[in-house]
Amino acid sequence: MQTSRRTMGTALAVLTMAALTSCGSGSEPAADGTVTLSFLVDNSQATLDTAKVLADTFTKGNPAIRVEVETRPGGTEGDNIVKTRLSTGDMSDVFWYNSGSLLQALNPAQTMVDLTGDPVLKNVQKDYLPVVTQGGRVYGVPAGTALGGGILYNRKVYEKLGLKAPTTWAEFTANNDKIKADGTTPVISTFKDTWTSQLFVLGDYYNVQAAVPDFARDYTAGTATFATTPAAQAGFEHLAEVHAKGHLNEGFGSATSEQGLKMLVEGKGAHYPMLSAMLPPLLKDYPQAATDIGFFGIPGTDPAKNGTTIWEPPGIYIAKSTEHPDAAKKFLAYIASPAAADAVNKVVQPAGPYRIEGARLPDDAIQVAKDLQAYIDKGATAPALEFLSPIKGPALEQITVAVGSGLTPPAEGAAQYDKDVAKQAKQLGLEGW
Repeated sequence: MQTSRRTMGTALAVLTMAALTSCGSGSEPAADGTVTLSFLVDNSQATLDTAKVLADTFTKGNPAIRVEVETRPGGTEGDNIVKTRLSTGDMSDVFWYNSGSLLQALNPAQTMVDLTGDPVLKNVQKDYLPVVTQGGRVYGVPAGTALGGGILYNRKVYEKLGLKAPTTWAEFTANNDKIKADGTTPVISTFKDTWTSQLFVLGDYYNVQAAVPDFARDYTAGTATFATTPAAQAGFEHLAEVHAKGHLNEGFGSATSEQGLKMLVEGKGAHYPMLSAMLPPLLKDYPQAATDIGFFGIPGTDPAKNGTTIWEPPGIYIAKSTEHPDAAKKFLAYIASPAAADAVNKVVQPAGPYRIEGARLPDDAIQVAKDLQAYIDKGATAPALEFLSPIKGPALEQITVAVGSGLTPPAEGAAQYDKDVAKQAKQLGLEGW
């Protein structure tokens, strides 16, 4: 989800663009034998806070290696900086960047240190590795936590009405009917921020993969489409159904994500299709969100296959141009350790589970993170389609707004998106298109 991932990142608190702090990718050891590593990260507050505590605690335990954090802008500008510095051999020793299909654009075989089989990876959960792998070689360790893409729900509303988290779409619809009858908005939509309209489609990918395991491969090859795959078209049908049943909030077309979150926390709305990462920034003004808001994956048709779609953490990589690969590997091994997770927990509220064996959520973790951990513990997750395929049509959020507003039938919306996808695949020069 290239477009929405960047837009969502902006919505989550990207700071004013900071000028890139430039310095060489490596230098000779100091006279006292110390080595300095440069660590490039985006300038969102959560990323900066995480990077700084990782650098500080690592250096405290490894005084011969100093880590200096550099910042870059987010979004397209930041992407271009990363690509340019890698291609010119001027990249920082270690850098934080997207995992999944966006990694392809960095040509990792030529620009990054290959970590395949390295002890650096010993604590990394095996089902995370594919999103930092290209050409069968592994290049990164996870930065931060996984995020859930599904339904945030008000647990107080559920408790009042005696409801339980649904495991099928039919159960979800039945819950919505009861919530509506009680006078509460069942489903919050915030189409003023158009990117928020995509969650019923993008968050449904777990169910697509459960029904059609090879969908991502065939979709990328141009032999599978949303309109001809019932499981994939279901996300568009969900959008249309909640509108047709009158389950949406009044003024959904002009509502913002901030207003939607406020409705949810205050119990004026019961469900909000959204990313779990939207919760931690709310805690300062709405501390009750930590316990009152829960999470469940978008339900499918089979309760035995109930699960959720997750947005995997970004990766942290070593530039091939580094002059200190051993020190950089030592830093990455620390990042991918339970000790590092414990250090980060003290300064950043996790929005989801870590992808590190032995890493634990803090006792005061938000309920949403605990709910996501349960899905991971039982192996009932799938990465969002953007981590498995480089194709995401840029018009999806406009299409989903139209479908979710009752202006475009779901089958037509799916067909429109297939055309949008085909244009992008051709622009990318993918085989089979």
